[in-house]
Amino acid sequence: MARSASHQHLAHTNFETDEIGHIQINQQLVQLAGIGETLIKVCPAGVYSRDSHGEIQAEYAACLECGTCRQIAPEGALSWHYPRGAYGVMYTQG
Repeated sequence: MARSASHQHLAHTNFETDEIGHIQINQQLVQLAGIGETLIKVCPAGVYSRDSHGEIQAEYAACLECGTCRQIAPEGALSWHYPRGAYGVMYTQG
């Protein structure tokens, strides 16, 4: 299967992984709001998934820092901040 132009660009994106995650999930609020599947579907990097217990997990190291999840999550459902300096996604131009 041919990769789209956006996937080709993402293949050249670098990540500097921090041992401190920048996304925490309030499982109760996510469940009450019914946004678990929406988080999984809207994240362009596929950061969110459901574990074997049905809880939503975040693979923060793959985060593109686009903020899409923050836009759909009700207040308090996600604790999200930019990674510490020199960590996170490093975009390259060209």
